[in-house]
Amino acid sequence: MAAFLFMNSRRPRKYEHKPIYWDPEKEKEEERERRIKREMGIEEDLTDYKPQIKGSFYEGTTHLRKSVNRGDDMDSRKYRNVKLAAVLIILALVGWFIFLK
Repeated sequence: MAAFLFMNSRRPRKYEHKPIYWDPEKEKEEERERRIKREMGIEEDLTDYKPQIKGSFYEGTTHLRKSVNRGDDMDSRKYRNVKLAAVLIILALVGWFIFLK
């Protein structure tokens, strides 16, 4: 019975959000108007809105912010994990040779 579960594994459904009332042209026009008003000094920008959210997750977490400040990137973290796995395998083999042989 368990063999059938492994062969017929279901895949999760993908989330597909289709906005109903979104007009990209109107959004571009409003952003341009706000930028021009800000440049002319007519309207003060009191909101602290960030149109780009890239990197904002790192600002909210302390451990990720520390790793970014140290200069760690995804490749260095992967390399560190591979090194840790290799050391654990070597220690397991050494322990097996010493204690079980």
